[in-house]
Amino acid sequence: MTDGEFRDLYLGLLRDCLTGLVYDDPPLDWSGVGLRPFDRHAREIGMDWPCRAHSMIGAARMLQLQRAVEHVLDRDVAGDFIETGAWRGGACILMRAVLKVHGVTDRRVWVADSFRGLPPPTPERYPVDRGDHLHTIRALAVSLDAVRANFARYGLLDEQVVFLEGWFRDTLPAAPIARLAILRLDGDMYESTMDALTALYDRVSEGGFVIVDDYGAYPRCRAAIEDFRATRRIIERMHDIDGSGVFWQRGVA
Repeated sequence: MTDGEFRDLYLGLLRDCLTGLVYDDPPLDWSGVGLRPFDRHAREIGMDWPCRAHSMIGAARMLQLQRAVEHVLDRDVAGDFIETGAWRGGACILMRAVLKVHGVTDRRVWVADSFRGLPPPTPERYPVDRGDHLHTIRALAVSLDAVRANFARYGLLDEQVVFLEGWFRDTLPAAPIARLAILRLDGDMYESTMDALTALYDRVSEGGFVIVDDYGAYPRCRAAIEDFRATRRIIERMHDIDGSGVFWQRGVA
């Protein structure tokens, strides 16, 4: 077996572990309290909340993220990787693993999250979020210690992983990040999506990826993306991943 085949085997198994596909992890109900029967198709497209698995983005978005990281490594697109809205850390764990198997030591994975759930709406800043209730769902609040422990379970907690704790409006504008090759947005709300884009988009390198987890699932997230792209006159084509996630590459039609 070649080194490349070993890498593919490891990363494939890691993706299935992170999403719970390898052990048919049942999903939480939408209140975040009870359980529902495992549905493999729903898990593949990231349309449930796993009970124990470390990511809810699903198999398709996991594979797209891996390929995006490998793409920027192959083409030497400058910059670090960040996810804004990490939940249990699964997507960031995958990004760190891809760096590890390719022997990359000069890039960091930034894990940006409040580590206490989503913010209450601030309709005076973003009227679109009025009435949003995601901040009331306790299952969406995962502590920093728990996320660090998840990285450690995979042997991937080291100095190349940097945690940014707090609301995005407070942490991202001054984050010491010069360039980004991957900007992955998973904030669900208009505020969380817009604050991350406003603070970080100009740091995305030409050829870098902007990945939006909830474009097709949460209308408030979609509105933020469309408003930002219109204001900034972004014309790069958005590519669908699985009906919810989308991505575009900066400077690539």
